[in-house]
Amino acid sequence: MNPTPPAPRFAFGPRNFRLMWIGLALLAIGFITMMFGDKENYGEDFVGITLGPLLLVIGFGIEFAAIMVRDKNLVVTAPISAPVAPTSGITPPPVAPVVAPTPAPAPTYKRP
Repeated sequence: MNPTPPAPRFAFGPRNFRLMWIGLALLAIGFITMMFGDKENYGEDFVGITLGPLLLVIGFGIEFAAIMVRDKNLVVTAPISAPVAPTSGITPPPVAPVVAPTPAPAPTYKRP
């Protein structure tokens, strides 16, 4: 009898997807603010030089968190192992203790 394989689990949960979409939105807003800053200065003002890159750094940080954060809604289960056969009354042979090898003596040198 073949057991049914377990259902596939995704690494991302709802929390991860939410963080991912928030990060992507911040990245898009950051790029847009860098492109369409003040028309008079051609993006060389506070919005284009400071606010846009800050939004990008925050967006990439949130994307990193979306990948690394473990969602608590996901249940991690151990894989099902094969049943273990009951042991008979036979004891296993004794295992010899591991002995560290003795170091070789240091060579002695004679001066001429």
